[in-house]
Amino acid sequence: MHSTNDIRRAFLGYFDAADHEVVPSAPLVPYNDPSLMFVNAGMVPFKNVFTGVETPPAQRATSSQKCVRAGGKHNDLDNVGYTARHLTFFEMLGNFSFGDYFKERAIELAWGLVTKEMGLAKDRLIVTVYHTDDEASDLWRKIAGLPEDRIIRIATKDNFWAMGSDGPCGPCSEIFWDHGPDVPGGPPGSPDEDGDRFVEIWNLVFMQHMQEADEITGDLPRPSIDTGMGLERMATVLQGVHNVFETDMFKTLIEASEEFAGAPIADGTIASHRVIADHLRSTSFLIADGVLPSNEGRGYVLRRIMRRAMRHAHLLGASEPLMHRLVPTLVGEMGQAYPDLSRAQPLITEVLEREESRFRQTLEKGLRLLDDASADLGEGDELSGETAFKLYDTYGFPYDLTEDALRDRNVGVDREGFDAAMEQQKAAARAAWKGSGGAADQELWFDIAEREGASEFTGYAATEGEGRVVALVIDGKEVQSADAGQDVIVLTNQTPFYGESGGQMGDIGVITGDNRLEMTVSDASKPLGRLHAHHGTIASGRIAVGDTVHLAIDAARRDAIRANHSATHLVHAALRNHLGDHVTQKGSLVAEDRLRFDFSHPKPLTPSEIASIEAEVNAEIRSNDEVVTRLMSPDDAIEAGAMALFGEKYGDEVRVLSIGSATSGREGRTYSVELCGGTHVRATGDIGLFRIIGESAVSSGVRRIEALTGEAAREWVVRREEALKSVAATLKTSPDEVEARVAALVDERKRLERELADAKKQLALGGGTSASGEQAIEDVGGVAFSGQVLEGMNPKELRGLLDGAKARLGSGVAAIVAVNEGKAAVAVGVTDDLKDRFSAVDLVRKGVEAVGGKGGGGRPDMAQGGGPDGDKADDAIAAIRKALASVNA
Repeated sequence: MHSTNDIRRAFLGYFDAADHEVVPSAPLVPYNDPSLMFVNAGMVPFKNVFTGVETPPAQRATSSQKCVRAGGKHNDLDNVGYTARHLTFFEMLGNFSFGDYFKERAIELAWGLVTKEMGLAKDRLIVTVYHTDDEASDLWRKIAGLPEDRIIRIATKDNFWAMGSDGPCGPCSEIFWDHGPDVPGGPPGSPDEDGDRFVEIWNLVFMQHMQEADEITGDLPRPSIDTGMGLERMATVLQGVHNVFETDMFKTLIEASEEFAGAPIADGTIASHRVIADHLRSTSFLIADGVLPSNEGRGYVLRRIMRRAMRHAHLLGASEPLMHRLVPTLVGEMGQAYPDLSRAQPLITEVLEREESRFRQTLEKGLRLLDDASADLGEGDELSGETAFKLYDTYGFPYDLTEDALRDRNVGVDREGFDAAMEQQKAAARAAWKGSGGAADQELWFDIAEREGASEFTGYAATEGEGRVVALVIDGKEVQSADAGQDVIVLTNQTPFYGESGGQMGDIGVITGDNRLEMTVSDASKPLGRLHAHHGTIASGRIAVGDTVHLAIDAARRDAIRANHSATHLVHAALRNHLGDHVTQKGSLVAEDRLRFDFSHPKPLTPSEIASIEAEVNAEIRSNDEVVTRLMSPDDAIEAGAMALFGEKYGDEVRVLSIGSATSGREGRTYSVELCGGTHVRATGDIGLFRIIGESAVSSGVRRIEALTGEAAREWVVRREEALKSVAATLKTSPDEVEARVAALVDERKRLERELADAKKQLALGGGTSASGEQAIEDVGGVAFSGQVLEGMNPKELRGLLDGAKARLGSGVAAIVAVNEGKAAVAVGVTDDLKDRFSAVDLVRKGVEAVGGKGGGGRPDMAQGGGPDGDKADDAIAAIRKALASVNA
């Protein structure tokens, strides 16, 4: 049997031997297409290569690309678990020719792979071609020896591929496998082509035309090849099964699901096990590529997938969170092919367990609501959109989860009603991801980069130097020159200015040159990751394309930025040492005056953890170890132990930054090794001092540390020392004794507060007079009444005071108004013998109204309320007295 891993290795090995560059899978979050939420096809990472705005990695390439179809227009989520082929996560095997070979060689390679390397029987293979592609038809007859009746011409767009309405396009040729006459279905192009007998296993795209507005306008000067073979679908063919969930990898995952859920496969459980197996793959790979669950954008889609799987775990009767327990099995199956998955295993496990634990708390409530709302619905009926939205808005149920829960009863959901209720949330979610991946207006930068090549950054070793102006941009358009007073973006062939990227802010400085040129550079950016753009204003003179200019950065500011950037690497290592390997960087800001570091961690750091991390970083700074930078391939760097950011796209060569000695009690381990293109100190001692000044939450599962280094950290410490000295002087003690002195004062204040409270209580219990001088105990229509106003009394003491006043009265009504910080708390007590005649609730409401409040509540024998106007405390007593008199009249 060909295992799934064997098939992947065989495919890549076959094309490697045919002089193709084996390209690692790109992250699932696309960097080059703002219209996509996730990479959904093998060619997506090469999109800009095919359109001609990027240089290909090689003339021939091959890859096994991770893909997800679970959001936007490419969404297979609803079908997963219930069909034989649909998956949210799949691998697309492909070979690519960027202007090298074309149809003949592509068909030769494809036929050789499926018939010779994979051993498929030739008489069970058929192919399709676009109905006008005589060349492809002739080549299949020549190379494969296929007869005319097994080369099917398709006249629809199914066999013509286009990147979009504008851009490269061309005819397709698909290879189909015949499962045999025992399986229902007909060949492609026939009325029953949707059956399972004939299954497409490979699509060869012959990119040879250009089109505009869906109309072919000409031929490409260098035709190209793009192919796609679904790994999981090919596994069904080679393993002799008809369902992707019956292949070896899914069988292993489903067996683990059976074991941990305690639910053997049966007619009623198989769909749930399949959903869990598929969704485990998509969620795990998305987390490994830097996506975390949230309520919008990609994070929201991830949460939907997770919760759908978690609901199916609930249907299986799993008594404890299930998904995280399956991660080791998944890593065992796919970790060798995708090392990022292994590296992210702790984070994946932690996120899945946390999300499932939270979701289980609301799942049962939501399902009860759904059962109640749909109890009267029969087969073919629809649940109201408003109810579906309530499930989402109140309980976090995605629409598809509600739909899935009703599927077995054949009950639908009013989608229009749901969409209407969800319009605002969906708009916000779309806005969160629509512009991500790559900027929509990057054509200008691509033009410059392709024409002039990448900028050379000289700022690792220099703070000033010469450069030739290769482009000028004003208001989004290229110009040939700029004059004094104009805002302009200047690009040079080389520069010491660091363009903002990787969290490090761009440099500022000046550009000078002939023609009395002086330009103030207020920022530097890095379009496409290849260009260095200087943003600023021409203070004097003139600048033109082709000029040679002098570029000088603000060196003091750069030094402060260097210190903060190197400190982020140290704090990253310290966090992993103290919190665990699940900690990964989720963002950073490196400025001249501060640093900010975001990282994955499920809970706040304790004061002792913060202190330990800060102490460890400062120990590394004092060691004054050299900071070493090397250029390596990404694979070699990661093999050497370098930390790579999940989701980042790296070039053929990366900078590997090592900080800290490889000895000094670390068992030969260098303290920090990371891939980083930023600027750094020469030795850790240059950082000077590190001080954490804040720790907070950014989002679910992501924390943030804010810190200072060097002079900024020293000044921060000095300011606090001055504040300490000032406090010590006020307390007439030394700074060393401030803590003990403050503790003594706090204890003294607590004692005095207790004594004051006791004194006020005794005063109240002893009678006294009201603020107006009236007797506190009086006769109101034959009923004893005690009315008191107490300044500074804690409202919490009123209950005890009322009990004492009622005891003193024996029979009667007591009212107390406590005035504290300008507000009034009103309480009324009625002795048991009178509570059938007088309600403390009715009386207290009269007093509350007098001090500007509303309401008041309690029992007939005791009630309390309050208002904002403590100056009218006597009015409250008078109002209660009047109400008592009117009831007793």
